[in-house]
Amino acid sequence: MPFSVGAVILAAGEGKRLKLREPKPLAPCLDKRLVDFSILEVEKFFNNNKINGCITAVIGHQREKVQSYIAERYSNVKYAIQEKQVGTGDALKSYFNSSADTLNYDYTLVLCADTPLITAHEMEQLFVEINSKNFDGVAAVFDEKNPYGYGRIVRGEKGFKIVEEKDADEVVKKITEVNSGVYILKTSYVVEHLKSITSNNKAGEFYLTDVFSQDRNVEALSFQSAKPFLGVNTLLQLEEVESLLRDKIKANHRDNGVRFIDFKNCYIDTDVKIGFGTVIYPGVHLSGKTIIGEDVIIENGAIIKDSKIENKAKVLAYSVLESATLRIKSQAGPFARLRPGADLGEESKIGNFVEIKKAVLEKGVKVSHLSYVGDAFIGEESNIGCGFITCNYDGANKHVTKIGKNCFIGSDVQTIAPVEIGDDCFVAAASTVTHSVPNGGFAISRGKQITKEAMASKFIKKKNK
Repeated sequence: MPFSVGAVILAAGEGKRLKLREPKPLAPCLDKRLVDFSILEVEKFFNNNKINGCITAVIGHQREKVQSYIAERYSNVKYAIQEKQVGTGDALKSYFNSSADTLNYDYTLVLCADTPLITAHEMEQLFVEINSKNFDGVAAVFDEKNPYGYGRIVRGEKGFKIVEEKDADEVVKKITEVNSGVYILKTSYVVEHLKSITSNNKAGEFYLTDVFSQDRNVEALSFQSAKPFLGVNTLLQLEEVESLLRDKIKANHRDNGVRFIDFKNCYIDTDVKIGFGTVIYPGVHLSGKTIIGEDVIIENGAIIKDSKIENKAKVLAYSVLESATLRIKSQAGPFARLRPGADLGEESKIGNFVEIKKAVLEKGVKVSHLSYVGDAFIGEESNIGCGFITCNYDGANKHVTKIGKNCFIGSDVQTIAPVEIGDDCFVAAASTVTHSVPNGGFAISRGKQITKEAMASKFIKKKNK
């Protein structure tokens, strides 16, 4: 018979030391917020172990904002309100008071919203320990050389107790085994012992840690590394955990065959996927739901968000892509900007200082330099000269330019949309296209050149010596 677990994420804190306008659970971390990491890992823990579970966030400070954020992204999270932030024990009481269903789970898992490095693996280890050895409660602990601020683990012959920093005497303060703030407990046990905890301590708070005692059937499970339990209380700590998360993400990609020219000097967020054989140069930023295929080249300084880069494509230096697509063997940059809806066909090339927006370019299209292509469709193998502009906006609405296959569009051409140029057309340089051009047509629209011999001297100004 599978066990059931009620997971409680403590997300009521204000986070004054973070010095952010957001409440602590919503502090930004990579492409997510702090609270996202705990929720996602609990979900993974449930799925990996086929556990019948429920996640509840205990919220307090700016609770409407926190609940709104979570509800927009997770349909399976419930909420408990901690009216006053007077300790973790009170937070858990708020959880059990939120619904009678909370009492029906075999175990209660407790973790904090500000520990983004914790994974399902640590939760599984706690679960195995309490289940296999029939403990009433298990706390994750680790050794810390500089334990200031942590609750100390004082072991007894049977169980252990946790003494908070403010309440520790000089002997206890020398203990380096410390509390992580992550626990799994039998629900019946914790409900019973929550009744007896008091705020008789120097902080005047109700400590959940008081349910542990040296004469009870509880265990402090020691972890070799403190990293999974690092909390975020300051901006410095936020930077530290982000760096560790990024290194972990990049290491996973490297293990799967991605080559980094400078491992430390690039930034990849959690949901990015990268294929085998791809090379990432320094200064690259990859974020959102970006998917990169195999054998792709991403050069220095490229910024790519929510985009799809197919096999053997190239993003050259200092290009910016947002919600764009590069098909097989296509190329963008250097210094290209692809805005939402840009779709570069197979083997197409976008050069320097070219901007593409909501435009489909089919196979082999070339827009080499200094052009704007917006709200457009360009057919296969068409070549677009320097300085091309689709004039797509009339001040109120956007309009579409369509260019067919195998066209040659000269330099400094403007198309006044809506307009359509057929297949196999030639548009002369410096033309403004205001009317559609049929298949095979030649279009030229420019003022007549007049040359006056020997007249230049009237217009050339000479500098005073």
